[in-house]
Amino acid sequence: MSTDEASSSPQLLPVCAFDLVVFGAAGDLALRKLVPSLFHRWRDGQILAQSKIIGVSRTAMDDAKYRSLALESFNKFHPGETIDDKEWRSFSEQLFYVELDALDENAPWQTLIEKLGEPVGKQRIFYLALPPSLYGDVCRNIAAAGINTDGARIVLEKPIGHDLESARAINDAVGAVFEEESIFRIDHYLGKETVQNLIVLRFMNSLFEPVWNANAIDHVEITVAESIGSGTRASYYDTAGALRDMVQNHLLQLLCLVAMEPPLDLEADTVRDEKIKVLRALRPIKETSVRETTVRGQYGGGASNGEAVPGYADELGKTSATETFVALKAHIDNWRWKGAPFYLRTGKRMQSRRSEIIIQFKDVAHALVSMRADELKPARLVIRLQPDEGVRLLLVTKEPGPGGMRLRYVPLNLSYADAFSARYPDAYERLLMAVVRSDLALFMRRDEVEAAWRWVEGILAAWRMDATPVHAYVAGADGPVQAAMLLDRDGREWFDGATY
Repeated sequence: MSTDEASSSPQLLPVCAFDLVVFGAAGDLALRKLVPSLFHRWRDGQILAQSKIIGVSRTAMDDAKYRSLALESFNKFHPGETIDDKEWRSFSEQLFYVELDALDENAPWQTLIEKLGEPVGKQRIFYLALPPSLYGDVCRNIAAAGINTDGARIVLEKPIGHDLESARAINDAVGAVFEEESIFRIDHYLGKETVQNLIVLRFMNSLFEPVWNANAIDHVEITVAESIGSGTRASYYDTAGALRDMVQNHLLQLLCLVAMEPPLDLEADTVRDEKIKVLRALRPIKETSVRETTVRGQYGGGASNGEAVPGYADELGKTSATETFVALKAHIDNWRWKGAPFYLRTGKRMQSRRSEIIIQFKDVAHALVSMRADELKPARLVIRLQPDEGVRLLLVTKEPGPGGMRLRYVPLNLSYADAFSARYPDAYERLLMAVVRSDLALFMRRDEVEAAWRWVEGILAAWRMDATPVHAYVAGADGPVQAAMLLDRDGREWFDGATY
């Protein structure tokens, strides 16, 4: 798309006015993601002047100090983007701050009540950028303060709980104050442009849907790799691990979108009904199969981005059996996917930061050209979520020129950066506006969260009963060697796009 085409595309229309209260406003999430996302939506004309963004935290500061802190954070985390003083001042007129301990029912909630004012003609939204263990108490205090007005919405960050029991407890506590249709359980992966495009790619192109099943697909890989370590989050991370932190939410949500049946429409509950069917069809991983279907790993010292980095135990300050890497072989026991496994992996301190979905089609029934078996590559659909969003269809073609039939593996490539010159909203921008519009399709329903925990909890129990080992891997590697063996036993290997 050319610049002229981009500028002539339809402009995003403003949404209705709203009051957004962000609890945990002085934290990393609010300053790194939420406020910059809101600024971008304001700059694109989607936030009306009557709207208010009110940060709430125990940290002592006033409106001016918070606005200054927000600008400082924006410049730090968006170094390539410049904004002029006049532009920031105009936006920050809608940015306010209230010093308040939201866990204390007897705290001066009146200050927040006065800052909110009357909700006439505006949506009221509460965003809990807080640890999930605090959700219930904050919701009760919101109710006690009388600010959960009719139609008020609440946004919850993942993870919802530490296990199935705690997830249910959180859902019960939040549900006692807010109706289910007013609860937005956010997973920022579902706001990524390429993830949303996955539904369109599957169901709006007759090329794919007829072959989107185990008859034509050999297997599916989903990789979410991080090059960073646990860092200052090591103490928290040690209570979670890769399975709880990433698989239970991000990877299982991606699996659902790849595997679900065609929804009748894109209404929220229609889509989520299909996703819950996938979660319920996941074959339980038990003690008898856990070593053949899972791999746990923990990074040691090594190199990342050309620099020496410490191991997880060094960052934590003690030895630990917490996994920083996990690979799984999952089976979906239904008509569409019987016999086509899903391989999932995620980890910290891996070779590079990337998130991608690989749909690997089956080998051709008969090779017309004489060549080594390892030279005939299968067709693959590569859906890249980060760092460079895009879609590639990898096919075998004839290399041009005389001298016989020489085959080459080449991509049909759609790079979002190359194809669309206009800036498009990031995940949090899109999801925040979806909350304002009351579009629940990109958010998890209670039964989804609990079904995901039920499956993950079975793996955790199997690990405990089996005493499944945690294998070491060097920082900068793509996990322990046992992860490669997980696929090698099936005559497969993890796809490495750099190879082709």
